[in-house]
Amino acid sequence: MAEPPGDFCTDEGCAGDVVVEKYLAESKESASHVQLACRGPHCAFPVDGNELGVWNAGDPSRQLLVLSGHHQPITAVAFGNTADPLLICSASQDYVIKWSLDECREKVLQGSPPRGTIVGTLLGKVLYLRLSPDDRVAAVCAGNKVFMLDVETQSTLAELEGHQGPVTAAEFCSWQAHVIISVSEDRSFKVWDHRLGSLIYSSSVLAAPPLLSLFIDERSQQLVTGSAAGQLWIFSMVEGHHYRRVTHVDLRKTGESFFTRRVGSHLCSLLGDSQPPSASELEQGASTEVALPVLSLAPCDLSLILHPECASCLSPENTSCLWIGSSAGLFVFNLANFEFEAVLHYRDFRNLSIQVAGSCAMTNEAGSDKAFCVLASLFGNQIAVLEVSVSALGRAWQRPAPARPLSVLPSSCVLSTSPLYFRIIEEKSTKPVRQKQSAARGAVQDQPLVFHSRVRSSGYTAAPHATMFSPKTNIKNDCERSAKCRSSHRCKERPSQSPLPTQLSRRRAVAPAAVRCIQFSADGRRLACGLANHLSLVFDADLTGTPAVFSGHDGAVSAVSWSHDGKWLLSASQDGTLRVWSVRRTELALCLDKDVFPPAARCAQFYYLDAFILSSSGPEVRLLRHHVDTRRDELRRYRQRSWCRAVCGLRMTGAAEVTGLSAVNEFYSYLVLAASRSRTLEVFDLNAGCSAAVIQGAHARPVHQICQNKGSSFTTQQPQVYNLFATMAIGDGIRLWDLRTLRCERRFEGHPSRCYPCGMAFSPCGRYVACGAEDRHVRAAVGPRPTGRSHGCALGGESVLRFSTGRCLETRTAVVF
Repeated sequence: MAEPPGDFCTDEGCAGDVVVEKYLAESKESASHVQLACRGPHCAFPVDGNELGVWNAGDPSRQLLVLSGHHQPITAVAFGNTADPLLICSASQDYVIKWSLDECREKVLQGSPPRGTIVGTLLGKVLYLRLSPDDRVAAVCAGNKVFMLDVETQSTLAELEGHQGPVTAAEFCSWQAHVIISVSEDRSFKVWDHRLGSLIYSSSVLAAPPLLSLFIDERSQQLVTGSAAGQLWIFSMVEGHHYRRVTHVDLRKTGESFFTRRVGSHLCSLLGDSQPPSASELEQGASTEVALPVLSLAPCDLSLILHPECASCLSPENTSCLWIGSSAGLFVFNLANFEFEAVLHYRDFRNLSIQVAGSCAMTNEAGSDKAFCVLASLFGNQIAVLEVSVSALGRAWQRPAPARPLSVLPSSCVLSTSPLYFRIIEEKSTKPVRQKQSAARGAVQDQPLVFHSRVRSSGYTAAPHATMFSPKTNIKNDCERSAKCRSSHRCKERPSQSPLPTQLSRRRAVAPAAVRCIQFSADGRRLACGLANHLSLVFDADLTGTPAVFSGHDGAVSAVSWSHDGKWLLSASQDGTLRVWSVRRTELALCLDKDVFPPAARCAQFYYLDAFILSSSGPEVRLLRHHVDTRRDELRRYRQRSWCRAVCGLRMTGAAEVTGLSAVNEFYSYLVLAASRSRTLEVFDLNAGCSAAVIQGAHARPVHQICQNKGSSFTTQQPQVYNLFATMAIGDGIRLWDLRTLRCERRFEGHPSRCYPCGMAFSPCGRYVACGAEDRHVRAAVGPRPTGRSHGCALGGESVLRFSTGRCLETRTAVVF
């Protein structure tokens, strides 16, 4: 046995800040594919086959405690869950022995050999064992069975049979003492009641490779299992979810996305080098592909890695994180966003004794900066104990912060060079002119009487005898509808802590066409719908009365947007035109043809408290300055007084087509969010007139909708919560982002969205995110303080339900709660 020096350096920096090899042991037999154990500063592993070695990092003498009692090679080791006394169990083909570490140390100090208690005998080859939370029951996985042994009476309580292959792991459920879950090489997991010895749930076959590891997270109530091919499956154990699958993670693909976003990190690449290996490396046997079997899973304290400024709205204490031990390295995996937070690759630290691990175990106490890992070499007989600094590892992989802090709420005045400064110039320049004109009109001037315009007779003011334009037949109906709305519609107060609506309130057939988009007005009194038959409808919020009809598009209406004052409605269509409608008069006020602003607009909305219109055309985001004139001229009714001019255009990085656009119109904000077909998110600062940040590889597929937490005039939220926004892509779920850190904080999956771009929306209180799905159900997840899983509020119906905006899956009904 040998002990290496404490610090050593890699090719690009000192490794002692991140990882230190504290102990190295050379065994006579290989400990590969043997269950190792860690708890606090204690690490346990087989020594010379049939002896158990326990090393304590807190022991000043650094002496290895050797426990003898097995005649066959030890195949599994596990620590107990209680601190006093601290128990450890070891298993081989002959015995399962329980040891008390305090008693064993006393025996060694007294000069007598330490002895343990035999719990079970001749159970077969044990691949895994685990003690219950109270250390009274031991689960021993031998062959296709799970033996439940009483530690105190040394008796067999139950034999759990049902797996078709060797059982590789088993874990107790901490909040349900009678439940134990096992995984097997038959590629399935089973849930048992070990007190009754009965099967509760059996999953289907998950994949071709066998399942090797298992972890149960009490905070999020999720089950995580890993396979030999580097695949993770996460299932919900919440009551009523029936062990439904939350997500499936490929470690290699997740790692590629991780390294793409951490290009500036000083550590080496793990899952793929930027350059192919050289011929000399191939001759020396260098591996061109790294296998990532999930050997072990352990909890990790994420609060030391996450950004501290996120604690106000996305508390790290409410986030669960995992250590994933693989043959190539260690991964810190976030259960909230299903992404890596940090990576430690053995090969990046050249002086580590073990470069490829066959077995590993990790431990990280809550609130501690130090994590311990014990490794067994895959090809040799070496066993090493590593000490990892969690904070140093997190800093090494920390994403570079933006050049200047980003926030939806503006912190400075509008710059004189900003595109948003045009409105201020107009107000300052036009105001004195109006005063001069009014003064000139009031003064009496002595000048000749000259007619500079045509003298109009009384006949010119009369209505034309011929019908030159289509009459406005729905003005009276609109007035009646508005009066009826004022009298019948009542805004009901709803407490901010009230639960989600789960009962269908009203259903209304709108047209023999699909509803493509819907949006509530700012006051919540009206609902605008865009249809596939070229029409736009405006309902009362309770879906009563006759809707106002807006016709004029030659294609399906793809987006609708209300102005902040609720007087105007903006619609975008697949015919490439943008139209601004007067809601009170139910008539067209401004039309922007695709010939005026080529190419055709895909997304559009009001911006900057209705001062501008934001639109996307191809790879460009355009800021349009508009003016709507509602004055009537009976002589020139054909002449349009309203106008719209382009102020500026910002192109996406990579010149990819814009697929999603979002900005806040409820208050002044300088930031505009855009998504492109290259799976990129970009933040534009219109105060500076440039791109402020770029997020590469935001989703596995192009983002089709960006949704911001814009708040409501009826509720108040913390200022930091307005920096949250969500993105959605087909087949890749919903991701919740924070503008301050430009990182994905939460990820929600579980709703079927494989082919159709379903919509989503924030609730006015900002607590929930609702999304549609292809199964014609709506699902709601917690927003600013989520638990990392989608709460299964699946409301039945014949259409996709929405809170505020979204797209319905070929439905002919609109639903409101």
